[in-house]
Amino acid sequence: MIFITAKFRVRPEHADQWPEIAADFTRATRAEPGCLWFDWSRSVDDPDEYVLVEAFRDDEAGAQHVGSEHFRTAQKTLPRYLAETPRIINATIPQDDWSLLGEMAVPDQG
Repeated sequence: MIFITAKFRVRPEHADQWPEIAADFTRATRAEPGCLWFDWSRSVDDPDEYVLVEAFRDDEAGAQHVGSEHFRTAQKTLPRYLAETPRIINATIPQDDWSLLGEMAVPDQG
């Protein structure tokens, strides 16, 4: 899968509304057949920073995402709300879901 993490520094006056601002893009991306997940989190240290964790099935799914109409729309509409260019880590890894963090295993609750 293609695993991507990106940090978005949002202008302070728009930070509280960012989930709504990015909502159409988020919904459309999550509906893509090759999207495994597309999840936003807000930094606990910086209220103006959001972290996007996303994954796509393979290179083809990633290319379809970047070539989609909603991606092109986001390229035009979202930057005006940002304080800087987002930073990204993009890697291809040989798995298709999250692995368990064995070092913090939770005992069976049953």
